[in-house]
Amino acid sequence: MSGLTHLLPPGWPRPSGYSNGVAASGRQVFVAGQIGWDEAGRIVSSDFAEQFRQVLANTLAVLAEAGAGPEHVCRMTWYVTSRDEYTAALSALGAHWKTLMGRNYPAMAVVIVSGLVEPEAKVEIETTAVVG
Repeated sequence: MSGLTHLLPPGWPRPSGYSNGVAASGRQVFVAGQIGWDEAGRIVSSDFAEQFRQVLANTLAVLAEAGAGPEHVCRMTWYVTSRDEYTAALSALGAHWKTLMGRNYPAMAVVIVSGLVEPEAKVEIETTAVVG
C-alpha cells in the first residue's frame, strides 16, 4: 500500500466497495474529472459500464504520469446521469473495478446529476491520490 490508512469508527459496519475515510501523507495528485472517451476524444460506448471502464483507464493513465497507481487513490467523487443505469450496472462496475483498481477502496461519493458537459457522457469521476 502507499501509506493510506482506512478509517472505520468503532462499532460502525465495514462499508462495501468504499471506505468511510482515508488518512494519508505524501505528495498529493489531483486528477480532473475523467469521462469515458478515448485518447482521440470519442466516447467509447453508450453503455454505462463500458464508459466507467474507460473512466478508470483514463484516471490510471493520468495517475501514471505522476508515478501513482490505483493503490495511491484515496478519494473519488463520481457524477452519474442516471441512478437506474448506475444501479443496473453495479455487477459490471464491480468487475471493472476489480480488474483495474484491485482491492483498493477509497473514500467515495456518488452524485446524481442532470447532465455532464459532454452530452454523451454518463459518468465522470474526479480523483485524489497520495504518493507516499
